[in-house]
Amino acid sequence: MNLSRRNALQMLGATAGFGVAGAMGVVSPSRLNAAPAAAGQSRDLELAYMSAGEQLKLFRQKKLSPVEVLQAQLRLTEQRGKLVNCFTYLHPKEAMAQAKESERRWQQGNPRALEGITVALKDEMAVKGWPMTAGSKVFRDRVMTTNDPIVVKLLDAGAVLHAQTTVPEMYFLGVTWSDLWGVTRNPWNLQYAVGGSSGGSGAALAAGLTTLATGSDMGGSIRIPSAFNGLWGFKPPYGRVPVEPNYVSLLPSVLGPIARDLPDMIRLENVISGPAPGVMNSLRPKLDLPLSYAGVKGMRIAYSPNQGWARVSENVRRNTEAALAVLERQGALITKVDLDLGVNGNDIRKVLLEALLSGIQGADMADLVSQKDQLTSYGRHFAELAATSMGPEQARHAAQVSAEIYRRVDDQVFQSGYQALIMPTLTTSEVPADLDPFRDKLMVDGVEVDPLAGWVLTPLWNLLNWNPVLAAPTGLDPQNMPTSIQIVAPTYEDAVCMRVGSALASGMPQLYTGNRFPSLTSS
Repeated sequence: MNLSRRNALQMLGATAGFGVAGAMGVVSPSRLNAAPAAAGQSRDLELAYMSAGEQLKLFRQKKLSPVEVLQAQLRLTEQRGKLVNCFTYLHPKEAMAQAKESERRWQQGNPRALEGITVALKDEMAVKGWPMTAGSKVFRDRVMTTNDPIVVKLLDAGAVLHAQTTVPEMYFLGVTWSDLWGVTRNPWNLQYAVGGSSGGSGAALAAGLTTLATGSDMGGSIRIPSAFNGLWGFKPPYGRVPVEPNYVSLLPSVLGPIARDLPDMIRLENVISGPAPGVMNSLRPKLDLPLSYAGVKGMRIAYSPNQGWARVSENVRRNTEAALAVLERQGALITKVDLDLGVNGNDIRKVLLEALLSGIQGADMADLVSQKDQLTSYGRHFAELAATSMGPEQARHAAQVSAEIYRRVDDQVFQSGYQALIMPTLTTSEVPADLDPFRDKLMVDGVEVDPLAGWVLTPLWNLLNWNPVLAAPTGLDPQNMPTSIQIVAPTYEDAVCMRVGSALASGMPQLYTGNRFPSLTSS
C-alpha cells in the first residue's frame, strides 16, 4: 500500500507488517562511505552547486558525467552531513546505478528531461523498498511497497534519486526537528532553522548535497524552507501536481519543487506536474511553464507589507522593499495595499487547523493518541487536538471563513486590477533551529509573537490553495540569513508568478553565485 504524508497514519495498526529499513540496503548518512575525492574539494563544490541547467548542457556536450556530480555530492555529504543533519537515509548504490544509466543515455543521444540530475525526496514521498518515517518513532521501521505518482514521474524523467530528507514529526511544524532524527540546521547560519516541513530538502539544497529537491505544502511547507535557505519554491495551485490517490480531497495540501535558481525550479515543476494514472484531481491538460518570460513593464502589482496583521522585522522589510525597487526599475507599477482579511494571524492558524484536522487527516492524527508516549511535544498536541476538538462543525467553519477571505482578497487585489500580489514569506529569518513552540518564546525585533505561527505569512495561501504562490529570495540579513517574498497570482495563473520572479532574478544579485554561498558556521 502506498502511504504518503496524507495517509501516513492510516495503517497505524499494521506497521508491524512492514520490513525493517536496514534490510533494504539503505544507508544512514552517518555511515556513508563515499568514494575518495578525485579532483579536490573545490571541484566537488563546483559540481555540487552547479545548476541543473548547466549540468544538462555539459552532459549534452559530453564534458561532464552524472556519475561525477553524484560522487561529488556524496563526498560533500560525508563532510557536511553531521553539521546540517538534513537526510534520513541515503541510497548510494541505487543512485549510482541510475547515474550510470543516465551516462549511457547521454552517450547514446537519448536523454530524458532530467537525465542524470540528482533529486532529494522529502520523507513523505513513497519509493518502493524505501523507508518512510514521517519523522516519527511510530513509523521508524516502515518500508513502502509502491511509488508515489511524482516518484514515477521523476524516474521516468531520468532523475537520480539518492537521498531522503528530514521532516518534523507528521509534517506539523514550521521548523525541522524530531525525536527520531534530531535537529536540522541551516547551512547559512547553523544557529537558525531550516523551516518546515520540507526543511531537510531546503537544507540539502543550501549545503550543496543535491541539485533539486521535492517538497509539499499544507501550511507553508515549501515556502518556509525556501525562505530560510535562500531558495526558489513553488506552491502550485491545487490539482496541478498529482498526489497519492486516497488523499486528493485534502484541499489545503499540495506537492511542489524547490531549487537554488528559478529555471531549475521550473524544470522540476514541469516534470512532476500533470495528470497521473489513478489520480482524479490532476489537471488536464498538463501545463508546461517556459523558462524565460516577458518583462514586467506596465504590470500592476499590489504589495502587502504584513498581510494586515503581522509584526515584520526591519531586516525583512528592508530586503522586501529592495526587491520591490528592482521591479519598479523595470517598469512594474507597485501599489501598497492595506489588506482587510477580516481575520488576524491567530484566526488564520485556527481555520487552517480546522481545515486539515476535521477530515481524513484529523482521523489519521487522532489514531496516534494511543501511542502518544512515542510522539514529540508538538506531535502529541496535534494528535490530541484532532481527537478531541475537530469534526463537521469545524469543517464547515473552515470552509465558510476561507470563502469569505477569498472574496476579500479577490475584491481588494485581483478584481481591483492588480495582476499579482507580493508580501513577505516570513516576518523574521532568525528562528532557532530547535524551537519548540509549546515550550519556547519567539521575539521579532524585541516583541514577543506566537512561536507556532506568528512569524509565517504562508498559511493564508493554503486556505486559498487555488492561488499559485512563488517564494523568491530577496537577499541576506545581518545574521547571514536569507529573506524572501511571496509572489501570488490569480487562481491557476502559474506563469504570472514566474514572470514576476524572472524579473526579480534578472535585476538583483542571486544567492549561490559569486561569493554568496553558505558558510556552515554560526554567525
